[in-house]
Amino acid sequence: MAGRIVLMDNGLSDMAVARELCPAGFELVIARPGTPEFAAAIPEAEYLVGFGSPAMDDAFYRAARRLRLYQLLSAGYDNCDIEAARRAGVPICNNGGANATAVAEHAMMLMLAVCRRLVWQHESVVAGRWRGNAPGQAGLFELRGRTLGIVGLGTIGRKVARLANAFGMQVIYFDIRRLTEAEEDALNVRFRLLREVLRAADILSLHVPLTPATRHMIGAAELALMKPGAFLVNTCRGPVVDEAALVAALEGGGLAGAGLDVFDQEPTPPDNPLLRLRNVVLTPHLAGPTADNQHARFRNAFDNCQRVARGEAPLWVIPELAR
Repeated sequence: MAGRIVLMDNGLSDMAVARELCPAGFELVIARPGTPEFAAAIPEAEYLVGFGSPAMDDAFYRAARRLRLYQLLSAGYDNCDIEAARRAGVPICNNGGANATAVAEHAMMLMLAVCRRLVWQHESVVAGRWRGNAPGQAGLFELRGRTLGIVGLGTIGRKVARLANAFGMQVIYFDIRRLTEAEEDALNVRFRLLREVLRAADILSLHVPLTPATRHMIGAAELALMKPGAFLVNTCRGPVVDEAALVAALEGGGLAGAGLDVFDQEPTPPDNPLLRLRNVVLTPHLAGPTADNQHARFRNAFDNCQRVARGEAPLWVIPELAR
């Protein structure tokens, strides 16, 4: 037996796919966190697969004395107790870009939706207010020729850059891990300092993990640097943006609009001012999961389990724990 994999069942993943893809020789235990079944499975678990949870603290790792890998099905890891994992010597790994295509496509969809006022057009047709052939009144914009500023050029950010290139956009980026000139040439992007990106971007797209350094990295001062008529798209984590400052910029005309898949609080409360604004397009943190990438999530997760079982180093260890 290669080891026990405990899969956290939180209702967000297709357990049938997990059973189908689980490699031979592994014992797969599917249990919901917080249940007696989960607690009973943990002492013999060597691999934990699921989503980040602050419940995986020091006490958890003491109980999971045989744990060798905490494998996430998500790209984000902000709900993980990283220091507890460090003390226990257990690597935390993200999903290896399993949902990167989905998030990148969603970001492009939000760009198109806000620039072409998709929701307004739909509501006009449904209400019988035909708006056809009145471009001067509609205020619609093309992506071609616009400058896209990407903050965070990781796996998802690079896919967004490639899609933006296909639309004929000019792509600039800021990331703490700067590409070489050859890599920039291959991706057709150019590095700029963050303030330069903010000033130059017609559309700003955010693709950073939520960490203490990135929390509210886009606040009132940063939004004030953006050009009038610019758009903001956020598909990473809500608290990367100061939501109150964003509302003020959208209401005051500092920004033309925003496309948001993530919020400070999720689900977002019904009194969130964003819900009453007409220049936003909102989706319910649904950029990542698709019918297509359920297999990719589990394929990457189980591949990492097999790597560790063979004595190899796991892939996609989060930066805070990478050696």
